[in-house]
Formats: sequence, C-alpha cells, structure tokens
Amino acid sequence: MEKRQSRFQGTSLSQKSRVHSAMNDEEDGHSRVPALSFERLKVVSALGRGAKGVVFLVKDEDRDELLALKVISKALIEKKGKSGNSDGNEYRRVCFEQGVLSRFRHPLLPRLRGVLDTDKFVGYAIDYCSGRDLNILRKRQTERMFSDDVIRFYAAELVVVLEYLHGLGIAYRDLKPENVMIQENGHIMLVDFDLSTKLPPRTPQSSRTSNASDAASESSSRKRFSPLHRFCNSGISPEDSASQNGLSENSARTGSSQSSEKSNSFVGTEEYVAPEIVSGNGHDFAVDWWSLGVVLYEMLYGVTPFRGSNRKETFYRILTKSPELIGEPTTLRDLIGKLLEKDPKKRITVEEIKGHNFFRGIDWDWVVQISRPPYIPESVVEQDTEGIKNIDVESVVQGIFGDCVEGDTHSTDQRGIHGDRAETVNSKACLGSGPYQIDKFLVF
Repeated sequence: MEKRQSRFQGTSLSQKSRVHSAMNDEEDGHSRVPALSFERLKVVSALGRGAKGVVFLVKDEDRDELLALKVISKALIEKKGKSGNSDGNEYRRVCFEQGVLSRFRHPLLPRLRGVLDTDKFVGYAIDYCSGRDLNILRKRQTERMFSDDVIRFYAAELVVVLEYLHGLGIAYRDLKPENVMIQENGHIMLVDFDLSTKLPPRTPQSSRTSNASDAASESSSRKRFSPLHRFCNSGISPEDSASQNGLSENSARTGSSQSSEKSNSFVGTEEYVAPEIVSGNGHDFAVDWWSLGVVLYEMLYGVTPFRGSNRKETFYRILTKSPELIGEPTTLRDLIGKLLEKDPKKRITVEEIKGHNFFRGIDWDWVVQISRPPYIPESVVEQDTEGIKNIDVESVVQGIFGDCVEGDTHSTDQRGIHGDRAETVNSKACLGSGPYQIDKFLVF
C-alpha cells in the first residue's frame, strides 16, 4: 500500500436547533472527558504515525467501543523542545490540539473521547473511522479517480466542515486526502489538528452562534483536563506566530474580514500548501480554500497539480504555474481554477463557493443528513478487533521514533513544511524490518 500522507453548524433555524439539541444532549458526558489508562484499553493494532506520535486502534473495554488513540512520547517532545524551542512550544501545541478537539460539536469532526497521561506518554482518543481515508478510497477506484458526482458529495462536506472551523476561528492548514477519514456511515471526518491555529472567527454570523458558548466551553476545558493539568497548564494556546499585518480594501475576500491578525507560520504539507504560506507574506483562512482546490484536482485527475521533482521545484510551481485543467470546460474545473487563485484577495470565498454552479441544487442545511453517501465501509468485524495480542505501545513508539528523533528534520513540523513523502522515507528507516513495517501504516 502506497503511503502519503461529527457536530454541525448551519445557517437555518431548524438546523441550529438540531445542533443545540445535540450539544445539550452531550453536555454532561462531554464536559467530563474521561481519563484513560492502558489498563482500561486493549491495543488492537497500530494504525498510523505522524510527526510526533503514533495512532493505535484500541478497544475501550469499559464502554465496549473502538477508538483511535494518538500517543505521543514525552521524551520526544522534550527532545524537540531542546532542539531550539525552549519556550515549551511543543507542549503547547499538543495541548492546543486537545483543546480544539474538546470544542467540536459537529458530525464531520471527531469527538474527544478521553485523555491519556502517563510517565512516558501523553495522548487522546477520538472516534475510530472504519473506512480509512479519502486517499485510500480514491486509489481503490478503477482509474484512481472519482466521478464528478462523487467529488461533489465529498467537496460539499469539506466546504461545510471548513466553514464551521472558520466560524470557530480555527484555520485548519493541513487539508489533504489522508486527513479526510471515512466514517462508518459513509460521511467524512476531518482529523489531525496538529498544524491548526487560532484566529478571530470568520464571520459575525458564526460569532453569534459560537462565541459565547465557546468562551464558556474554553473555560471549562481548562478544568476538564485534570489528568493533563500538570502537563498542559493552559487551555487553548494562542497563535504560534500571529502578527498584525493590516488589511487591504479587498481583505473581506480572504475570509478574515473581522481582524488584521494573520499567521506567518511556515506549515503544511508541501503539495497542498498555499502560495502565501510559501512566500511568507502572512496567511489566514483562505489557505484552506486553496488546499481544497488541490484536493479536488487530485480527486479529478489522480495527481496533485504542482508536484515537482523536489520540494524547491514544488514550491516554485505553486508560486508561478497555473494548474493544468485538462479536458472540456466543466463547472468542476471552473471551481478548481477559482480555488487555485494565487492571490488570496482574489480567491473565491465560502459564500461564492456555496453559490457556484458546481453545487447547483445543493441544500447546504441538509448536506450532512444524506443517508446514502457514495461509499459505505464494511462493518468492523469483531474478530478483527482481537488482532495482535499484547502490543507494547512503548516498543512501537520507540521503534518508530527512537533512533530518528534528533536527525529527523523532515518529519518534524517545527514551524516548517512537513511533507508526507519525506516522512515516509524517514519512517522506513526507523521501522526497519521489525513487526511494524511501513506498509502496515498510514502516515498522517
């Protein structure tokens, strides 16, 4: 296998009512995120790895349910911190991701199901998606491409979830098929918020529906993480390198019309990163719409539009080349072209995206209510969860990261672009010929 690496907010009153009802129904359980331990969890298998941690499929035997558990070595965080971040930035980013997850009330986003804090590890559990990711699903297609109708379904859900995130003031910044999981019901779930950042919320409308409740949620989240309190002594951390860059008269098109605050961080996955990140001119929510254009292009053509022979060439293409939209003009190709506008001030906005002819006839208030998505994963068979017995988490994490921490510059995302292909190479070197070889992993 080649590697690379829900709670809904709509606009109608009926939809908001459903959302608030769901929030109220879950408030008691969600406000007390359980502390997890390896005594309570049975580790079934290793699902994948990221820049700092390993994701395991685990069974919560107290609740008899499957979860995805992201485990991060404290020693690894310490080493990365000592490599030039004495301010504890790595610690704050781990806490930031957990804090973000605790705020979600959306059917296309994961729920924080528990937190883990041991002498050696810190981590958290989220919902497990049995359908794997969108990249794997695309490669299962006959020509490794999706039809326009299938693309329309997944694109609409991505628009909905990104709009929700921007309404919370979260710029995602790492949209790629490997981070778009397929839930058991066939709908997507966007995962991995390690590179996300906090900016002022996207619109006044979003602020009205979320700011008051989010402030209370954020405050309670700090109390909520008692198992991690000594590890994360603050709630959601501020933007890592935000700056006040000033707004142009066209700034409303960029999706940050309420504030001049932008980020100067150099983050993302190289083939999906927006030009303004490469150029270092400051960026905001518009980077996510660029990445959506890259993802739609890949779903249509089976390749990304700007990939070069190396990172330097890829960045050059992102900054200078127009995407090759081969084929007869269609509404999908037109949308992709507008998303891949290099100037963020001219890039299509969420309102224009939702009104584009490619989405003609879509009722945006009911996107996530579709009962029959184009692909429904097979049910998880109980015998599959029996899997490998007695997996030693420490050995797996050490086997992947142990010999590579100090020299692994590509797979770290220390304010730099972390490309999945570079990460895969490093993963192979770390895993060697042990029982957890790279062909058993998803890199995300």
